[in-house]
Amino acid sequence: MSGRAAPSFPASMHEVSERTSDLVELVLRYARDRILSTETPLDKPIPPIDLGRLAGRSIDEHGIGADRALSRFEHVLAPACITTDHPQYLSFIPTAPTKAAVAFDLVVSASALYGGSWLEGAGAVYAENEVLTWLAAEFGLPSTAGGVFVQGGTLGNLSALVAAREHARATVARDGTETPQRWKVVCSAEAHSSIASAARVMDVDVVAVDPGEDGVLRGAAVRSALDEYGASVFAVVATAGSTNFGIIDDLASIAALKDEFDVWFHVDGAYGLAGMLSPVARNRFAGVERADSVIVDPHKWLFAPFDACALIYRDPEAGRRAHTQHAEYLDTLTETSEWSPSDYAAHLTRRARGLPLWFSLATHGAAAYREAIGASIRLAQDIAREIERRDGFRLVREPQLSVVVFEREGWTKADYARWSTRLLDEQHAFVTPSSHAGRPNTRFAIVNPMTSFDQLTAILDTMA
Repeated sequence: MSGRAAPSFPASMHEVSERTSDLVELVLRYARDRILSTETPLDKPIPPIDLGRLAGRSIDEHGIGADRALSRFEHVLAPACITTDHPQYLSFIPTAPTKAAVAFDLVVSASALYGGSWLEGAGAVYAENEVLTWLAAEFGLPSTAGGVFVQGGTLGNLSALVAAREHARATVARDGTETPQRWKVVCSAEAHSSIASAARVMDVDVVAVDPGEDGVLRGAAVRSALDEYGASVFAVVATAGSTNFGIIDDLASIAALKDEFDVWFHVDGAYGLAGMLSPVARNRFAGVERADSVIVDPHKWLFAPFDACALIYRDPEAGRRAHTQHAEYLDTLTETSEWSPSDYAAHLTRRARGLPLWFSLATHGAAAYREAIGASIRLAQDIAREIERRDGFRLVREPQLSVVVFEREGWTKADYARWSTRLLDEQHAFVTPSSHAGRPNTRFAIVNPMTSFDQLTAILDTMA
């Protein structure tokens, strides 16, 4: 396997031969070692000029061979990527896939599964739908609810809002009312950036409502926006666990507005809605059961590998009407009542990205997930108390879920940046600066059950 690849005939890359057998064993050995590693470093990015010098050129007309290619990845490219499932990766929203989910992700790729239609992937679609049905039940949605796994929260929110606008257009056509000059979506000023991104793609306006000092959007504030903009509002988006703070909007009071306003209620729970699985936080999500659509990202707090977002509709037909693609070559798929995941979001080709979560849930059971999620919430509460106890530290907001935002009093943005860089250079932790209301701060985003109180306090110690 070493040296340059041997000359090939057209099928040599695909045939089963001694060469391909050796290649597969080489890759599987590396994957096994990585999955079972207990000392994987955080690693860190390398400046482009240095990475170019170290990696060199790997693609030419003849190939460099599997040994050299894998060696280049293992020793040069992979160390230039931060390990997102490291217990001390505490920035943005980390990932922490179970070993079962990671291992089964290999099976998904190896099995040549297509997850876009029932015709081509009935078994995979069945398993994914079992997970979606279980999630819908956990969120209090009806047994008829359903949806699809998409790439991530941005695509999930976009797809849900496209379905919401299509529903509003159908209502206008049915009632014979005037189409608004500009459609609008109402959300919190602290909503995820993907809502504004979706609005730009859809060419609609965002009405950003001030949630108040505590960051919680409430029904009264949403009512004012609905009264002002009327029928031009086709959707209201509430957040179930904001990325920056983990704040949950007052879902119940917002949902109650559906009694008076014919408006689509979407819940962006990409990070936080998984918290509903734990009895520790379940009561905070009252009202989600009235949502017309929800999203939650398994690659965040449901311990699946990148990339997976569960998009669930109360009425799946609303998603299907908005997203089914029509073409002559697709007639055999669209002229059937069978469940085809491609019909429920802004996509067509898709991998069965929900299967790693299905396998892990089937292997370990839901109770293990509830326990792991609850542990993160309790750890966040414990470290929040520790921050309050320490002189020179200030807790910015009381954590609702597993994100803890705090300040080191007197520190500037530059102080946080130097500290963050030093932490990563020393391979101590990955904790990036953040800000709120113009004030710099930092935050612990805790989703990995392997993260410990001692690790977090050791990071605080470096700020002394």
